[in-house]
Amino acid sequence: MSVQVEKLEKSMAKLTIEVDAKKFEDAVNTAYLRSKGKISLPGFRKGKAPRAMIEKMYGAGIFYEDAANIVIPDAYEDAAKESGLEIVAQPDIAVEQAEKGKSFIFTATVAIKPEVTLGEYKGIEVEKKTAEVSDEELDNEINRIRETNARMITVDDRAAQDGDTVLIDFDGYVDGEQFEGGYAEDYSLVLGSHSFIDTFEEQLIGKNIGDDVEVNVTFPDQYQAEELQNKPALFKVKIKEIKVKELPELDDDFAQDVSDCDTLEAYREQTRNKLLEGKEEAVKREKEEAVVNQIIENATMEIPEPMVEAQTRQITQEFAQRLQSQGLSLEQYMQFTGMTPQKMVEDLRPQALKRIQSRLVLEAVVAAEQIEASEEEINKEIESMASMYQMEADKLQEMIGEEERKQIGMDAAVQKAVEFVVNASVEK
Repeated sequence: MSVQVEKLEKSMAKLTIEVDAKKFEDAVNTAYLRSKGKISLPGFRKGKAPRAMIEKMYGAGIFYEDAANIVIPDAYEDAAKESGLEIVAQPDIAVEQAEKGKSFIFTATVAIKPEVTLGEYKGIEVEKKTAEVSDEELDNEINRIRETNARMITVDDRAAQDGDTVLIDFDGYVDGEQFEGGYAEDYSLVLGSHSFIDTFEEQLIGKNIGDDVEVNVTFPDQYQAEELQNKPALFKVKIKEIKVKELPELDDDFAQDVSDCDTLEAYREQTRNKLLEGKEEAVKREKEEAVVNQIIENATMEIPEPMVEAQTRQITQEFAQRLQSQGLSLEQYMQFTGMTPQKMVEDLRPQALKRIQSRLVLEAVVAAEQIEASEEEINKEIESMASMYQMEADKLQEMIGEEERKQIGMDAAVQKAVEFVVNASVEK
């Protein structure tokens, strides 16, 4: 195997990879052996037709695509290592030559880690901010805790009101036909939450338990299911329960129930201190973000588009996992909110780009300032990971390879770089 590397614009490169003819012929024969059981030829029992006869009947290249799929993964992996490039996204593969008796040639267009030229990164000016907790913020937080400790009481002597939680069955129709995803039983919906499209929730206000309600709505023009965009829909809704929150009294008993405080006054002070800690952490993060953003502004780099696309997919997967932990699939989220995959990608792209830029400039600071993570710091990170995964640290240490340990070390060094540039900044 041989590989040629051609550097392209915007942090891209093209690898031209040549696999010798014998290796490709072996792959073709493997493809034939895997596929012959599915092929019938006149005069031969199924699976018994010779390769030469199959190629004569269907063409010499009948097995080339499968053979390419056998050869390419390992050949690309070896070529990527040999190239010495730091590849940051999946390759775009194109077959250039696949002929009998000749070497197999394909190209892999890849995104590579961009070079970063740092501008000014020490002495960055940032606005000075302080953390404070107002009485209104304290009251809002205590009311939020009251909400989370509220009891849900079933009411049957009045109609549904804004803010109530209703338990419903619904069945949706478009053009008189049921549509996929438009049916559910025992669905809990908070009226006024705007989690359903259009005026769905508003049309349930004033209805009673046992009512059958016909709800007319129109799907938004950016709805994720294209066939439903701008379509009027009829939902047949059955109201099964109406529940309302009953908030606990704001007194010493409440303070004792939700904290280790004996009095409401002590609980308010404890809550104020916790809010202040949160505010101070938020101010710290805001300062870090402002400093890093300015360093990005001062730096020069070309981010390849495939790198942004890969990061966008990563963020989407993280979001989907958070939804799943809440019992909701990404498809359901899109259906309920009217979000489309295209719109989600557009919305997440700036976040993906900023994440990449932040990492790149901080790694550049690590290199410029020769920042390293000590073995003790790396081990501390591994202990933290073990705790998160509910594992013993020693067991996780055994599972982590050299590359993973190196990555953990870089992550720790990057965090030290954040501290370095923030400490070197100037508040104004």
